Amino acid sequence: MTVTSNARYAQLFEALAQRRQRVYDYLFNHSYGQRLRPAHIQEAAFHYLRLSGKSLRPAVLMLCCAAVGGDEAHAVPAAAGVELYHTWTLVHDDIIDRDQTRRGAPTVHVAFAERGAAEFGFNSEEAAHYGRVIGILAGDVQQSWSYMLFHDMYTRYGVEPALVLSLIAELATNVQLTLVEGETLDVQFAARRDTIHLSENDVLEMLRKKTGVLYAYAGRAGARIGLGDVVGEHPLVAKIEQFCGQCGTAFQLRDDLLGVIGDSAKTGKPVGADLREGKKTLIVFHALRHANDAQRQTLMQVIGNANATPEQIERATRILHDLGSIAYTQALAESMVRSALSALDDVPPSPYRDLLQQWAEYLIDRSV
Repeated sequence: MTVTSNARYAQLFEALAQRRQRVYDYLFNHSYGQRLRPAHIQEAAFHYLRLSGKSLRPAVLMLCCAAVGGDEAHAVPAAAGVELYHTWTLVHDDIIDRDQTRRGAPTVHVAFAERGAAEFGFNSEEAAHYGRVIGILAGDVQQSWSYMLFHDMYTRYGVEPALVLSLIAELATNVQLTLVEGETLDVQFAARRDTIHLSENDVLEMLRKKTGVLYAYAGRAGARIGLGDVVGEHPLVAKIEQFCGQCGTAFQLRDDLLGVIGDSAKTGKPVGADLREGKKTLIVFHALRHANDAQRQTLMQVIGNANATPEQIERATRILHDLGSIAYTQALAESMVRSALSALDDVPPSPYRDLLQQWAEYLIDRSV
């Protein structure tokens, strides 16, 4: 982002940083994390937490709680739970996608493959397997820990037990099943060599299920905690859920753009990684639908080719620009956010609602 846009979001960045600090203080001081054994599991569970993620989901949960008149302190355990829940999905996602880096550092399975080779003398195949095992198991304990954190709302703050149970049930059923469906569709779409049987709506639904659902849940959970809404039927809950869900899908569209045009030094992931993995992002879908034979052939030499050269990636990226696929995706993300913002009209005016609006605008303007 430019200096001007950084100044524009100064208030938001400060608000996000404050809430991130509260969430991470809660996580790093929690007794559950200290019980993780053996050392490799504990270190793997904290690996991404120590790499300073953006923590947008927990922050928006807390802001939504405050925006409906609630006490953010009561929502901190749930915010920490959402952050940890998101983290385990990243650990497993990196194994599925065979990603090598995240946040500028080795992914969990890569880091512990190296540890396996160094500490146990594993050969390369055994070490790679060990890294995946540690990643899977670390994700498992992170998921159980995330549920335990929600329980703290009752034990530490006296939040209505029925509300706590309802939020955990929603996370373990609706969110979990939808997210797994989206992840599976992402893998299946990437395996297809053509897009004849895919529609733009198919791609957007996959993104909603893979990413938007947890953002929607964060907003819904925050609003329900703030309102003390045990059954989840307050009109503001649906509005805030809609707002956060649409913003979450727009966030993923921007994330896909950064995978093509972003600065790897800022994003922490190699440029072209999504193309090499064969991901059917909306950018790729739009390009393949509008490319001529020569352009399509050039793109297909890169998409799904793990050994694509930097020169091939550069040529493919130029085609994505020329076909208007990058501009189209950005415009769609902006349109989604505009639509999402209308859902905030029923939320009472407050500094928290203003921060939510800034947060939405930042999602599609960010460079990391």
